[in-house]
Amino acid sequence: MNFKLFFNVVPALFLMGCAGNGGASSTLAPYQNESLSLDERIEDALSRMTLEEKVAVLHAQSKFSSAGVPRLGIPELWCTDGPHGIRPEVLWDEWDQARWTNDSCTAFPALTCLAATWNPAMSALYGKSIGEEARYREKDVLLGPGVNIYRMPLNGRNFEYMGEDPYLSSRMVVPYVQEVQKNGVAACVKHFALNNQETNRQSVNVIVDDRALYEIYLPAFKAAVEEGGAWAVMGSYNKYRGQHCCHNQYLLNDILKGEWGFDGVVISDWGGAHDTKQAIENGLDLEFGSWTNGMNWGASNAYDNYYLAHPYLELLKRGEADQKTLDDKVRRVLRLIFRTAMNTHKPFGSLNSPEHLAAARRIAGEGMVLLKNDNGVLPLDPAKMKRLLVVGENAVKMMTVGGGSSSLKVRHECLPLEGIRTAVGETCDVIYERGYVGDLQTEFDGVMSGQDLSEKRSEEQLIADAVAAAKQADAVIFVGGLNKSKRQDCEGYDRDQYGLPYAQDRVIEALVAANPRLAVVLVSGNAVAMPWIEQVPAVVEAWFSGSEAGNALADVLFGKVNPSGKLPFTFPVRLEDNGAFVMGEFPGGDSVRYNESLFVGYRWHDAKAIKPLFAFGHGLSYTTFEVGNVKIDRPTLRDKGSLHVTADVTNTGDRAGAEVVQLYIGDEESTLPRPVKELKGFEKVMLEPGETKTVTFEITPEALRYYDDTADCWTAEAGKFTAFVGVASDDIRGSVDFTLE
Repeated sequence: MNFKLFFNVVPALFLMGCAGNGGASSTLAPYQNESLSLDERIEDALSRMTLEEKVAVLHAQSKFSSAGVPRLGIPELWCTDGPHGIRPEVLWDEWDQARWTNDSCTAFPALTCLAATWNPAMSALYGKSIGEEARYREKDVLLGPGVNIYRMPLNGRNFEYMGEDPYLSSRMVVPYVQEVQKNGVAACVKHFALNNQETNRQSVNVIVDDRALYEIYLPAFKAAVEEGGAWAVMGSYNKYRGQHCCHNQYLLNDILKGEWGFDGVVISDWGGAHDTKQAIENGLDLEFGSWTNGMNWGASNAYDNYYLAHPYLELLKRGEADQKTLDDKVRRVLRLIFRTAMNTHKPFGSLNSPEHLAAARRIAGEGMVLLKNDNGVLPLDPAKMKRLLVVGENAVKMMTVGGGSSSLKVRHECLPLEGIRTAVGETCDVIYERGYVGDLQTEFDGVMSGQDLSEKRSEEQLIADAVAAAKQADAVIFVGGLNKSKRQDCEGYDRDQYGLPYAQDRVIEALVAANPRLAVVLVSGNAVAMPWIEQVPAVVEAWFSGSEAGNALADVLFGKVNPSGKLPFTFPVRLEDNGAFVMGEFPGGDSVRYNESLFVGYRWHDAKAIKPLFAFGHGLSYTTFEVGNVKIDRPTLRDKGSLHVTADVTNTGDRAGAEVVQLYIGDEESTLPRPVKELKGFEKVMLEPGETKTVTFEITPEALRYYDDTADCWTAEAGKFTAFVGVASDDIRGSVDFTLE
């Protein structure tokens, strides 16, 4: 029995009573009447609530739920971790799973993979699918997506975000939010804001200039709120301007609720609130996890002792807290409840459906990035091989378990080795060698992979066995990278090193010396060093790809899917080529300074003329494309007009494929320092062999603006600009100049 549904519906039915001859609508209280406006319903419900009931809806009652108003038939809210899948049910006041047998989910690719599709249609498919799973599981708030900017490659939580560029993140987050919420499930966009490291995340104070804040770190959140219509936003753990971001006057009241007009709920990260007075005054609406610190300790009456629980109630009773602020918080929570838990028109949703698995596979395949492919090593043709060798622990290690709050319980995860063997069938023999030993842990918060990853062979023997097998193979696929363990790609920890762990470089170098037909597949959510890149002919970035990871990888390796992913962040050659590492501080101590300011990712590489290992926007295909004939329809842009840049893109190869045409704009005459160029448009174009299409980009003055921190406003200066059209930040195929008057 669905007890949540029972306890939510029965009180409401009781209040409605028997309709009789007058019809059901005549017995509805105004707040229950969905024909009335949302504001009318909120005000009616608010007028009926006691002081105690108002305070009760502002804080958690369990690890993932907050109270409704049982007396009025107003249901509670249930949250679930995302943003890659619906977390298994946990015990009422513990992180360990409740060991249900019907809470397995579809694991969708990590958001780095979604961003790498450079395709808003994939983001819409992702949001629709994960929203349906959340709805089926009776969840009201999906704790995702995450849109913090990829500042540098050591952040352990980068895999949960959408890359280094604010424009790309902004375009990709909006469809996700919109499609999730069509299911009557709130998207809770996180972590607001400046959560760019895990080290000291609960206490570090971020020091960043206003230009970088507004131009780099806030645009994706703004787009999610203003364009996506997000119903919830989660505050981050860290501090900004000396205040924790879960109750931060400038971020929450001045910007989010003030400048952006956000009408939804600000939810604390679990354990992110620290003070009752600040929580009251500085914008927090719904508190989770504070008394228990969100992790591992608490008290028998923990939830009553939350900062927005009895301490708030006592201040109200003593007249030391005002009713107006309280009612604003309650209105926001009621609005969220009416939009989600009390919405009788939302669809039923679905879980683990064939459509969801197909969506996960499609998104993963479209997001994988072909970084290098010399001599046409890929795609592999099993019909031309007798023996194919697969090497690497990541070919057989589950990647849906672990990593922090993104850990999932799936019905089945197709691993790379399985996907490869299924695709090859009986065509040729597929041999496996481990090559290296990474993390042997197979459990997280009670979710167990069921794998036995124990290994008796030494490092030297593992390499020797892999090399011996490579010499006998027609081709070799190495599947390595990072994993979801501590100090890899994992919440709560940052990486210790930029290089690959577990001596993988040794394995790769030995394999390519033994067999030059080597393809390296990296499973990760972060850039990594590649000291062997000149020797290895083919490299694929496969990301954490979810339930269908193995099938999606096989689709790409054997050419069923022509790769079209593009990097959403820069791969530097070495960590010292990253601006945040060189100019800024990482991870800092009590504070961390973003001295690199605007110059994040490709902006830094452009400004310092540093050649990246692989550039932002880079990604190859099994076909070839020509982009040219870049034109502009007028040389002058006026302050309220627009102009258009066009470019022709032609598939010059012999198979169908997709190219992402990218528009960057550079300001040639700026008063304040600006990047050499910034992404301002992109379009993914599918082309048959020999086909040509024309891509058109509209440029308005808004695309030329920057934040003037001396005047606290956005401005677009008159003068000369350049529009660059290319297929990566370091691969520009044409440019045109224009003037803003």
